[in-house]
Amino acid sequence: MRYFLHLATIGIALFASSRSKAQTTLDVSAPSGPVTVEQKWQFFLQETFTPLTIVASAATAAESQITNTDPKYGVGSIAMAKRFGAASVDNVTQNFFSDFVMASALHEDTKYRRMGERRRFWSRVGYAISRAVVTRTDTGASTVNWANFTGSALSVGLSNAYYPVRSRDLSATAINWGGSSAGVGFANLFPEFLPDFKSWLKRHHL
Repeated sequence: MRYFLHLATIGIALFASSRSKAQTTLDVSAPSGPVTVEQKWQFFLQETFTPLTIVASAATAAESQITNTDPKYGVGSIAMAKRFGAASVDNVTQNFFSDFVMASALHEDTKYRRMGERRRFWSRVGYAISRAVVTRTDTGASTVNWANFTGSALSVGLSNAYYPVRSRDLSATAINWGGSSAGVGFANLFPEFLPDFKSWLKRHHL
């Protein structure tokens, strides 16, 4: 049951994330940069402040509440409210630190660039997930996605200010950082394949 809930939560959260990136996803062949700090700020706002981000936070909080996993606020309605608040802040701070602060400081362009239907399925899967590790500089060169790693670390470090004590030890912090960093890659699967699904629906008049 727990693993099913994890998968369901990931699906809802990533679908919400993909929808919020509707205006922030480019084609892989799109020309690069230079990308300004102002454009990165707008990217952060567009991907973060959308009603669907609330859905993702609610799903994450519900999964944590049902399984009583980190952040361990306990049980009951007050604990659920705390989990929802924590998940909401987590989403905002990770986007803020990764896609604005560190992307600006490190001169990285963290927008996802979609491969599209011309490529093989598994090539697209691998490419989407790999973008958690590899991204572009402001001028279009490939580079390690330090903005993701460092931004996630800053977000996780900040979360220890409001997570309960038993959910902010070294082990819990490391797991949180690893999950947050890797989650960026899995989230890319949705903007990569969602247009395919929409095209399929249109072809079948659904």
